[in-house]
Amino acid sequence: MLTRLKEVARTEGLAFGDRKMTYNSRLAQELGKWAEAEGRGQEFHEAVFAAYFADGQNIALPAVLAAAARSAGLPADEALEVVKTRRFKEAVDRDWLRSRQIGVTAVPTFMIDETRLVGAQPYKVLEKFVAEAGAGRRPVA
Repeated sequence: MLTRLKEVARTEGLAFGDRKMTYNSRLAQELGKWAEAEGRGQEFHEAVFAAYFADGQNIALPAVLAAAARSAGLPADEALEVVKTRRFKEAVDRDWLRSRQIGVTAVPTFMIDETRLVGAQPYKVLEKFVAEAGAGRRPVA
């Protein structure tokens, strides 16, 4: 799986390092909700992606998340407060509940109606998936 992800990242021009550990992303998800509410979600998500996948940093650590927030143009001290108070915990809980309700079991999952396409997919596969749905045919996943 990592070999495929590295290849996709290389093709897309994304940095992807040799990560040795898998870290819990829950606090990053919560802080991501805050960043989205502040209008800096894309920048924050890109910063966390780089910290985790390119630099192998532990995104469960508040200091790492505060640095990502700062690089996304958000105040690091406020980011630390959001993490400390878990202000966006319930919002992420709702997201997780919704994903379970609709049958999402992996990331990424692409959905059109009730049909799912799971995992990072080549562009041609995604294009076919969307075209079949647009033509009124049930996509073949």
